Amino acid sequence: MDVMETCGRLYIQKAQFSVILGKTHFNINRFPKYRPGFSDLSYRKPKNNVCCCSSSNVDEVFSVTSSSKSDVDYLGESTKGDFNVKKEQLEAFGIDGQETLKGPIEEIARMEAKEAEQLLGDLGIQDPFSTRQSPRGIFCTRTLNLRSISAIGYDMDYTLIHYNVKAWEGRAYDYCLDNLRSMGYPVEGLEFDPDLVIRGLVLDKERGNLVKADRFGYVKRAMHGTKMLSTRSVSEIYGRELVDLRNESRWEFLNTLFSVSEAVAFMQMVDRFDGGAIPSELGSIDYKGIYKAVGKALFRAHVEGQLKSEIMSKPECFVEPDPELPLALLDQKEAGKQLVLITNSDYHYTDTMMKHSFNLFLPNDMGWRDLFDMVIVSARKPEFFQMAHPMYEVVTEEGLMRPCFKTRPGGLYSGGSAQMVESSLKVQGDEILYVGDHIYTDVSQSKVHLRWRTALVCRELEEEYTALIRSRGHRAELVELINQKEVVGDLFNQLRLALQRRTKGRPAQTLAATNMDDQELTESMQKLLIVMQRLDEKIAPMLEADGEHFNKRWGYLSRAGLWDKSHLTRQIEKYADIYTSRVSNFLHYTPFMYFRSQEQTLSHDSYSYYSANVNGFADDNLNGSPSL
Repeated sequence: MDVMETCGRLYIQKAQFSVILGKTHFNINRFPKYRPGFSDLSYRKPKNNVCCCSSSNVDEVFSVTSSSKSDVDYLGESTKGDFNVKKEQLEAFGIDGQETLKGPIEEIARMEAKEAEQLLGDLGIQDPFSTRQSPRGIFCTRTLNLRSISAIGYDMDYTLIHYNVKAWEGRAYDYCLDNLRSMGYPVEGLEFDPDLVIRGLVLDKERGNLVKADRFGYVKRAMHGTKMLSTRSVSEIYGRELVDLRNESRWEFLNTLFSVSEAVAFMQMVDRFDGGAIPSELGSIDYKGIYKAVGKALFRAHVEGQLKSEIMSKPECFVEPDPELPLALLDQKEAGKQLVLITNSDYHYTDTMMKHSFNLFLPNDMGWRDLFDMVIVSARKPEFFQMAHPMYEVVTEEGLMRPCFKTRPGGLYSGGSAQMVESSLKVQGDEILYVGDHIYTDVSQSKVHLRWRTALVCRELEEEYTALIRSRGHRAELVELINQKEVVGDLFNQLRLALQRRTKGRPAQTLAATNMDDQELTESMQKLLIVMQRLDEKIAPMLEADGEHFNKRWGYLSRAGLWDKSHLTRQIEKYADIYTSRVSNFLHYTPFMYFRSQEQTLSHDSYSYYSANVNGFADDNLNGSPSL
């Protein structure tokens, strides 16, 4: 058997590649050097420009479901893009489909799945199910068939281009403080502290607080200025109100990593305000006024161009390139997906960042522009998804533009609207997947206004995943203590009810409880109370420390409390069909992946499982209690 490795892929001579209804008879162990791993992928030019499996060969054997002939499957997803075996070719390949498929499909599928796992292992390819259980997984909240996606749109900043947060946001913070100083605010001695905030927190502009809310909007943790508030203070301040992001005059959601520098500066200026350091010459100022001043200072840093000019002059100091990323996009493009870049950044900045991050890792003389069917800069999102704006074509390297009313393949444009993208690519709605890092600007608005499919990029997921693994022992001990308190508390409550009934001259719940003497009942309750008090003393600090492996102040990104989801997680579940830590994770899944959402457990699921086991009706397929 002849094997060639080209373009980071395996090509096997077709004449010696026998396929029997999905079974591949190929002993990879005979070719140990052809065990590709994702870490050492490189795009190599095929020898003599020949690929052993040509598109004409594929077309003879398979057909692809077109839009006009597509249907919906049993999960409600379009079958567009699905591969089909041409039945007339089965005999030519010596395959008797009916004979091979004899027997119960359950047995056939079980055998085929086992052999598929074995072959994936032999090829050195990690299967998607294993990949999902890793920091580099792609996680699905709503079933998504990538085969039915005709076009994929990408945001740039913190999506295709990942910045070193301390470097980028640190410089943004520096420029912000310079502008605040020029406005008369006291900023001497302040330093950038990126650990002060995390994505998904909410600024309370009325009170000068930063809060973390659960999925229902209840505040679980809060900070005033740079000082964390006690649980008691949080309860007193927010016990009777919910975070409502629709009230934009009060609440500001930290949607993206770009929010870090603004939030840090705001919280530090709250401390200066509380300390009476704000000059009276600035007039009557409250917390909202401070927020406006910080926002204005940061806006000036972006608009005046000094910040981006510095980053463009030395991108290597701010950008963290991902060598796998260009290959992931190249796979999508070669699979027939139309790729579109839609960014709010201007042309010169976009071109500089993309060249730095992409060109080095693309094959031959290919440049970053060659990946995209359309590039749109200065898009003005979220308005780009909401309304129409004039579109201009960028016609020179210097950025000279002219009005444009009709797009062309590979064009570079400024402004415009999402409707123009749909018209140009001849696709619409759920045929488009948009990938971005901003919950509101990228993900929410493209879904709400256009019904595009959506993917959220959140780099912090990798750190959180690792932190959750490290804290397994701590969380297991904490859960055990809480369960112990619940059992002890149940007994105490029953004895308390028995005592209550006894004082009213009524019998207790059971004969045994009624027959307990007064001293035994009282002593038992006293002992149980002491146990519960000691448990509380142990549990409280452990709860406070839960999540400190991720952030000592705020805990985990996705959680609010031990079991509940954070407000950020609720936003992700509501607006993002899939989410992941980086775009290059698509490389581990192929452009043909069918993402299926996981079972969503309910509070009573665990009780029904427990009841089934207790009564001897446990399902053999249930291998443990459902996760909560």
